[in-house]
Amino acid sequence: MPQRDPELALRQMLDYSREAMILSKGKSPQELVDDRVVSLAIVRLMEIVGEAANRISPEQRSGHPEIPWLQIVGLRNRLIHGYDAIDYEILWQILNHDIPELILSLERILGIS
Repeated sequence: MPQRDPELALRQMLDYSREAMILSKGKSPQELVDDRVVSLAIVRLMEIVGEAANRISPEQRSGHPEIPWLQIVGLRNRLIHGYDAIDYEILWQILNHDIPELILSLERILGIS
């Protein structure tokens, strides 16, 4: 099995988190529901963030306890398996309160200012 590059996975988490935040900027939870294309894009971006987080080994995760690894992977699982019951109010809260902190943490880890 090929070795996965943890820096690439962290970079993907950062890039896709940024993109999801940009797409949701200034939108209310209801606007996310009403704009089908944007909501589908954001859901997919967050799924990818969770998948990338899942590719980080437990040993590497333990070196960065500031990242809520299990919650990120759990969100990915909820979005993929519960696609027909997404609570956009919760997703909006994540995008507006948790993702900015995640982005800052990932930037620190990757040495990006």
